[in-house]
Amino acid sequence: MNARLLDIRHIYLEPRVTEYARGREILARFPDAGRTEVPSHWNIPGLHGNAGLVRDWVRLKRQVLVLGVRKTFTTRANGRSADWIAPGLANGCAMSCAYCYVPRRKGFANPITTFVNVEETLSALRRHAAKLGPKPEPNQVDPELWVYDVGENSDLSVDALLSDNVRDLVALFRELPNARASFATKYVNRDLLTYDPQGKTRVRFSLMPRPIARVLDVRTSPIRERIAAVNDFVEAGYEVHLNFSPVVIYEGWTADYAELLREVRASLSERARAQLAAEVIFLTHNAGLHEVNLGWHPGAERLLWRPGWQETKRSEHGGENVRYRHGFKGKAVARFTELLARELPECRVRYAF
Repeated sequence: MNARLLDIRHIYLEPRVTEYARGREILARFPDAGRTEVPSHWNIPGLHGNAGLVRDWVRLKRQVLVLGVRKTFTTRANGRSADWIAPGLANGCAMSCAYCYVPRRKGFANPITTFVNVEETLSALRRHAAKLGPKPEPNQVDPELWVYDVGENSDLSVDALLSDNVRDLVALFRELPNARASFATKYVNRDLLTYDPQGKTRVRFSLMPRPIARVLDVRTSPIRERIAAVNDFVEAGYEVHLNFSPVVIYEGWTADYAELLREVRASLSERARAQLAAEVIFLTHNAGLHEVNLGWHPGAERLLWRPGWQETKRSEHGGENVRYRHGFKGKAVARFTELLARELPECRVRYAF
């Protein structure tokens, strides 16, 4: 385990965690960690909603783990990154990307929560895929298979440091005849190279120019390491796409992205280029997250919070977010896709917004 990223010293757990083999396995991995039983992984007194903890944002991510039992197994339609959003086996993350939307729901502390009832989640996915049957026609997500995003609220490459949940997911989709798993990641976990996905798991490596990644992608794998991993993951049997998300606009952003794209093109093997695709997602921010970030990483907000370029927009889930202004953003999206076509012509754009 990467001790810089994870050094678990305290575990909060729901009462039923020890009823599950996965729960017992995880607890056995951290025998010296303190334990506190809590009624719910979503509402932990002293951890969630405690504004005083924002100064310990990174320490809590490194040293605290929450174990829970997933109660619902809803699969939601998507249509962008995937056809379906799967019920996740975790939420939260040990990394500290300043733009991450997951902390908006938890407040001032956002360590990993891992769900231990993995078999129930896998069974729900198996039933859902069986009910769908074959994919009737190609779409921008995938030409042949139903694609399930299995990491909406966490980074599976990091989750795999804690348990075999991710290995079990990869094994499930290897066996499903009509479906493929998909997840975005900012961490290179080379243990995943041994999982034998047989083309049934798509890894989307998230990339941004190195100058802003140093500020925004806190505690993640360096951009150079992510780029270098693409060929190896393709050789190991993964489908590998690129995830330009979020695209952040700042003075000189197009020059930095052009340099990044040239680096990617120079690094990729012919096999990696042949299967390459990308999604492009411009920054969405949030006033609540802005306030949290000011408490632990105000430097990031000089890049993320640009009121002159941004406007408030209500999300599909009813929340109020901050996005680049409509006309301003449209021109920026067109500029980025033109840049991508010029510098990395082998890479088709699945969607950009």
